[in-house]
Amino acid sequence: MPYIADLHIHSKYSRATSKDMDIEHLAAWAKTKGISMLGTGDFTHPAWFAMLTDELHESGYGVYRYRDIDFILSAEVCNIYFKAGKTRKIHTIILAPGFKVAREIQKALSEYGSLEADGRPVLSLDCAEMVKRLRSIDQDIVFIPAHAWTPHFGIFGSKSGFDSPEECFEEQLPHIFSIETGMSSNPAMNWRYSKLDRFCLTSHSDAHSPSKIGREANVFARKIHYKELVDILRTKDTSRFLYTIEFFPEEGKYHWDGHRACKVRLSPGEAMQTNNICPVCGKKVTIGVEHRLESLADRKAGYVAKNSPSFKSAVPLVEIIGDVLDVGRQRRQPEKNTRR
Repeated sequence: MPYIADLHIHSKYSRATSKDMDIEHLAAWAKTKGISMLGTGDFTHPAWFAMLTDELHESGYGVYRYRDIDFILSAEVCNIYFKAGKTRKIHTIILAPGFKVAREIQKALSEYGSLEADGRPVLSLDCAEMVKRLRSIDQDIVFIPAHAWTPHFGIFGSKSGFDSPEECFEEQLPHIFSIETGMSSNPAMNWRYSKLDRFCLTSHSDAHSPSKIGREANVFARKIHYKELVDILRTKDTSRFLYTIEFFPEEGKYHWDGHRACKVRLSPGEAMQTNNICPVCGKKVTIGVEHRLESLADRKAGYVAKNSPSFKSAVPLVEIIGDVLDVGRQRRQPEKNTRR
């Protein structure tokens, strides 16, 4: 039976999250949705870490259990720093092989920002230096650049990212072997950029409420433990990593270019025709995922990467029901210029 894992979520200690983002509700929703494994999210936050150590029971090999749902220790951090003449703002998922290592990660990162302020802490720390520093604690710590193409906090984001993974991680790049595509892109889009061939592309929900877990996820052939996950990501083993579950990227918030204040969205072609200027107010638009990827891609659309897990796209059931009944906040918006 396939083993579904969603490794990037948040807790109730992150900003703009539901108060129900606790272990009990997460496990209940995982059971309902058929999700086998969840990342804990936010293990850097002291209060959440205390709850995790109290409620999760060790299952072995870096896996913890609550009722019949598996968990591995995960967190997301926001690195904000100045590099090569530009302020960088990068979100990174961190996976830890156990509570002892997670506690050491907490101690190390507390030197660069307040871990109590947010479940996703802001750190004044270069991404490459962070990898070097944390790998001195344990070499099985995993680093996954989060929602890689989003404009504001993606490693390749148009606002504060880099043009290549080498620019960001420098000599630490060999220790990065997975990238999260994010909801505004899918593997097929990422396959067009050859510098990503070495990475195992993963997808996760980045959920801020329990009902959103699993909206993007990874499907494995069988139950896995932490070190097996690390090996699968490092080797891109398609016999064990079957496929990812994806949003249609057009549904993503940042897929196209846009200017939120004017409720304008533009295709990359439309934005280029206006020199990336909002046709309503004359200010610059935010360059979205498709436009940004097009500027870096070195392959034509339709290229299929070899030896890479496949993917399946799906529309969340709640959106389908909302469309049919024409009710609820989750239905697709018919108005023009509302999605990016």
